[in-house]
Amino acid sequence: MPEYDYDLFTIGAGSGGVRASRIAASHGAKVAVAEEHRVGGTCVIRGCVPKKLLVYGSHFAHDLQDAANYGWTIEGARFDWATMRDHVLGDVDRLESAYTNTLESNGVERFLERATITGPHTVRLASGREISAKYILVAVGAWPVMPAFEGSEHCITSNEVFHLPEFPRRVMIQGAGYIAMEFAGIFNALGAQVTVVNRSDVILRGYDESLRDRLLQATLAKGIEYRFNSPIEKVVKQADGSFEVTTKDHEPVPVDAVMIATGRQPKTDGLGLESAGIELGAKGEIPVDDYSKTACDSIYAVGDVTNRVQLTPIAIREGQAFADTVFGGKPATVDYKAIPSAVFSQPAIASVGLTEVQARQECSDVRIYSSDFRPMKNIYSDHVERGLYKMIVDNETGRILGLHMIGPEAPEILQAAAVAVKAGLTKDDFDATVALHPSMAEELVLMR
Repeated sequence: MPEYDYDLFTIGAGSGGVRASRIAASHGAKVAVAEEHRVGGTCVIRGCVPKKLLVYGSHFAHDLQDAANYGWTIEGARFDWATMRDHVLGDVDRLESAYTNTLESNGVERFLERATITGPHTVRLASGREISAKYILVAVGAWPVMPAFEGSEHCITSNEVFHLPEFPRRVMIQGAGYIAMEFAGIFNALGAQVTVVNRSDVILRGYDESLRDRLLQATLAKGIEYRFNSPIEKVVKQADGSFEVTTKDHEPVPVDAVMIATGRQPKTDGLGLESAGIELGAKGEIPVDDYSKTACDSIYAVGDVTNRVQLTPIAIREGQAFADTVFGGKPATVDYKAIPSAVFSQPAIASVGLTEVQARQECSDVRIYSSDFRPMKNIYSDHVERGLYKMIVDNETGRILGLHMIGPEAPEILQAAAVAVKAGLTKDDFDATVALHPSMAEELVLMR
């Protein structure tokens, strides 16, 4: 009889857990995975994928307006929230099936219930079954933070926003990170009156200041209102189903939906890690070493639950590195330098490497190149938005330390440019590259 029921038991079937389980199985391991919600995790089920589809859908509002200037006559155009919502949720179902098929085709057994850790090599399913494994991988991700205030039970998060029965005409969003700014753009484009409230006076903390300022001005011009240094204090539900929201130092505001987007915290509550001698970090995260191993030699953790970098591609790389290290005989770690990121705001932001502030702290001689231009796509638009590309360069070596962009399709353009930053290319390398004209991307090689 084998010593353990499985070689690997993964808790959480999100991007990191699925990748780790599949690769471990391909290395010959006997693998099982438990998922208490839906296979696919945050990104596929309630995160970046359905959100990006809403972004695409909301863009038609402006595109249809601009179409008249290109000779198109569009009569009777109207938006139906239920149609878009149901199409988006249908694609979520498709992707969940694809992730499930990936597990099945690799021989990974699935338990669609909650699992908790009961020791270094054991887990207990919600049904009561006890299972043993040589290794346990925790990949349960993170969960939206809900601040404590009167009436918070009336608020929604990014988990529930995709299931709204009706489109809210007045929306208040608390928070000013990427989730808040993306949904502010979506609701605003679709015609809602949007108010963003935040505990501080900064949006998109961590992004380059020039891009933050440009996005703030662009969204103000589109009618998004802001209340800085003014978090929600009370939400009162009205007889007609709407809400009256009181924020610090302001009069109450009537709205149809209140969305909280104040960050995400590792979903470790009640997971039983203490039974294996694992102590959580200050934010509830699972501390791990470079190889994703916890304080217990048989238990590993990848993805948002470690709070290293909360990005889906990072969870996938961590899952792959774990499986190759533990089951493939190929020790691997993840390089967290020069990670590209994007905010699918309207206009969109994309960034890789150091911001100007970070670069000046780390480098004695920094030179800034920029291009401030009106994208051709916006020539016939009622919204006169300018694009801004910013390049941070080590003036002594010429090496590019960071690239930061705001404008149409910025994330699509940055992905290729991020390869150059990761490879340590120089400003001269960009200057030596012929521009692709006419395009927005050509601004990357024309900055002087």
